[in-house]
Parts: sequence; C-alpha cells; structure tokens
Amino acid sequence: MTVTDDVPLIDQHCHAVLARDPEPAEFAGGLTEAATAGTRDRWHSSLGLAVRRWCAPVLDLPAHASPEDYLERRAELGWWEATQRLLRAAGVEHWLVDTGHAPSPGLGPGEVCGAGHEVVRIEQVAETLASRVESPAGLLDGFREGLRERAAGAVALKTVVAYRSGLDVPGECPPDRDAAAAAEGWLRSGGTRLNDPVLHAWVVHEATRIGAELGLPLQFHTGFGDDDLHLREVDPLLLTDFLRATRDSGVAVVLLHCWPFHRNAAYLAHVFDHVSVDIGLTLPFVGVRADDVLAEALELAPFDSVLYSSDGSVLPELHHLGAVLWRHHFGRLLDSWLADDMVDIGTAERLAFGVGAGNAARLHPRLG
Repeated sequence: MTVTDDVPLIDQHCHAVLARDPEPAEFAGGLTEAATAGTRDRWHSSLGLAVRRWCAPVLDLPAHASPEDYLERRAELGWWEATQRLLRAAGVEHWLVDTGHAPSPGLGPGEVCGAGHEVVRIEQVAETLASRVESPAGLLDGFREGLRERAAGAVALKTVVAYRSGLDVPGECPPDRDAAAAAEGWLRSGGTRLNDPVLHAWVVHEATRIGAELGLPLQFHTGFGDDDLHLREVDPLLLTDFLRATRDSGVAVVLLHCWPFHRNAAYLAHVFDHVSVDIGLTLPFVGVRADDVLAEALELAPFDSVLYSSDGSVLPELHHLGAVLWRHHFGRLLDSWLADDMVDIGTAERLAFGVGAGNAARLHPRLG
C-alpha cells in the first residue's frame, strides 16, 4: 500500500475512446505517437510492456500475457466490456475531455464511468466558422461569440498552437486590424487548418481574455507529441513573454505533457503563480524512468501547481495506464521521501491528494 492507492483522481486532460473493437494493427498503432505503425513492433516498447503488465490482469489474464493472448481476450470480451473494466479500474471520478480530437466512432470516458466534462479546443471554434463567415471581421466577431457559446458548458479551454506555429506566442495580442488581414489570407487559402501565426496568436489571446472572464483555465500542449509538431518549437520556455504578459490577467495556464521539457515547465510554474503543469502523456511512454521524471518535475514546481492527467486517447488502456502508473510511480517516490524522513505521512497524503485531484478541483471551479 502507498499513499496514492486510494486517491480519487481527476483526469484533467484526456480524449474519447474508440467505440468499437480495433483491428490488431490499429491497436498497435495506438501504442505510438508515430503517424504509421511502419515495420516496427509497437508492442516491443515501454508502453507495450505496460499494457501487458498492468492491463492484462484487468481482463482476467496473467501479468505479462503475450500480445496475442491479450488481443484474443480483448476481442472475446468485446470493446464495451474491456472499456468498462479498464476505465473503472482507473479510479477516476472526473474526466476532462478535449473534444477537438476524437476517434470515429468515439465515446467520452464519462459515458462509461465517472463524470465527463468538456475541454473546448479553441482552434476548432475558428475552423468551424471558416466556411460560414462572409468576411475577416466576421471571423473575428464570430470567434468571440462562438467561443463564449461553447465555453458556457465547458470546464476549460485548450490550444494546440504548439502544433501549428510553435509556442513562441507574443506577449501582446495582435491588433484586430492585423488579425483581420491575416484572417483574409487564411480564408482565401481555404481556412481549413488554423496555422497563420498572427491570426493564431490573436485567437490565443482572445481565448485567454475570455477564459479569465469565465474562470476557465487555458491548457497548452507542450513537448512530446506526434510528428505533426517540431519538438524544438514546443519547449514551454518559449511562452515566457506570453506568461509575463498574462500573469495578472486572471487566467490559469496549464502546461500539458511537457516531456522532455518538464524541468523547464516546472521552472515556469515556480516563477509564475498562474502556471500549472502536468506530465500526463509521458508516464506510459517512459517506462521504468517514470519515478525520475516525476521527481524532476517536482524539483522546482510548487506542489500546488502539479496536476494529474492521462491524455488517454482511442484506447482505454491509455486512460487506465495513466492512472495506474501515476499511482505506482508517484507512490514509490513518496515512499522514498518517507523512508528518508524528508516528509511526514500527513504531508505525503496531502501531496498525493493534491496532485491527484485537489489541485485540479481548485483550478476548475465548474466541477462543483
């Protein structure tokens, strides 16, 4: 038993799960951030080992069952039973779901167990408007109105500016005239994928202002992700000017995932009170190094600024692993602190609850 075992989690960033049985190659593709499975055996990885170790027993298999046995048992149970088992065993009470990226057909984790809440991807709001507006000014006005409408039932906002133009977001919002000029070019080019840096910076700043007014955190993807980003452009330190400019705005900024820049993210949380960090996507991928990654994130980050998430997507195994590996590795880290008399048991328990749920509950008042 560790102090993390019974913490009821808030998964403050995840995605929908696939609402059908995946093909074996499709399942293997879910074990990587690569765009294609290629010729490599994706089970032969830290994440593949984790599925066999931690997910297999949930499906009534021995730990370390072979990939073939795992997929056979999963198909025998069917996607609904397997999904229910894996999500329920995660011990998550609230799922905060980014609805801007979902499998087809998809199902929000809260539709299986626990409570589900929407995280609005701000780029999706602008891209949805592109085919309907008649002018650049209409796009800007429509974004402000559309984001407020979507945000009315949401618990947070999220941007993927990291994937489009990188995290070097200017500290000052581009004036409307510059944003309108950028919007004109973007709309003329088809307006399908928001990637103009000036327009995107305007969208991020407007979302920041609206988030501050409504009390909604703004999440930024940073660090590790698929090959649609350039890793050199997604170091959260690139947000320094933006964070300086927004420190008194009233918005809470959450830096998602962060690896291999988790120490940089921890520094930002250290110097900016409105910044929080999570390393949700990271733990299932880094295997036995998860203890060290967690310890490195906690070197500088104030404990009240660290959040739990899984970033689970498509495969419910990823939602499950985010939770079980956080409990396992963070529990071991706290046990080592207890053994070294660096912390007392009451403080360790408060720390575990804070990172697992309490900090997210405070940051997302709409959770109730």
